[in-house]
Amino acid sequence: MHTAYQIDLTQAQANYVLSEEESMHVAKVLRLDTGKQIYLCNGKGLKAVATIELAHPKKTAVSILEFHAQEEAPKFPVHIAIAPTKNMDRLEWFLEKATELGLDKVTLLKCKNNERKMVKMERLEKIVIAAMKQSQRTYKPELTDLTPFSEFVQEQKGYIAHCYDELAEEKQNYLEIAESKPILIGPEGDFTMDEVQLASKYGWTQLDLGKNRLRTETAALLSTMRLIQLYC
Repeated sequence: MHTAYQIDLTQAQANYVLSEEESMHVAKVLRLDTGKQIYLCNGKGLKAVATIELAHPKKTAVSILEFHAQEEAPKFPVHIAIAPTKNMDRLEWFLEKATELGLDKVTLLKCKNNERKMVKMERLEKIVIAAMKQSQRTYKPELTDLTPFSEFVQEQKGYIAHCYDELAEEKQNYLEIAESKPILIGPEGDFTMDEVQLASKYGWTQLDLGKNRLRTETAALLSTMRLIQLYC
């Protein structure tokens, strides 16, 4: 059964008119007609079964049949902080796949070596919502716009992955991660040495992601999978 994103879904209301974007998807893309059932999800753990009362490309109307039990928010959220790639397709690929796997939060980092200085958050939100619906998750990952690296490492504590061989002895292997904390993934060209040292100063653990040098989005997906494995 297909899922529609209804951000204001609550158990206090029985009827909804879907957004124009969701209405278009239901009525024109999926070609679902009156009487068909769909899931509704608010991205905050609540899911319901609904019947289409009016299939219209701009204002599809549905009525609730039943609610599923409210799903609890993750106690140990999977959080990746990543510098956006120059080619946005690669970042979008990561967000899609990581959302399907169980990613909970993404912070975009503003680092010295970033080749991309701006991102279209609205487009990234759409990709995450589509992946959430496709994988039938009930929680939408939280996306945070570009945040200065120095600001982020002072507010959080976790792991920073980098490729500096001269710091190899200070690194912890990613397979030894035992706590679900944010993992920092740098831009093409890696973090600067100053950024790595700043993170270490504020208590971040340096991380080794293996012998192969990985692309930004590959390193981020590997890190996501490792954090998910901790609580499977």
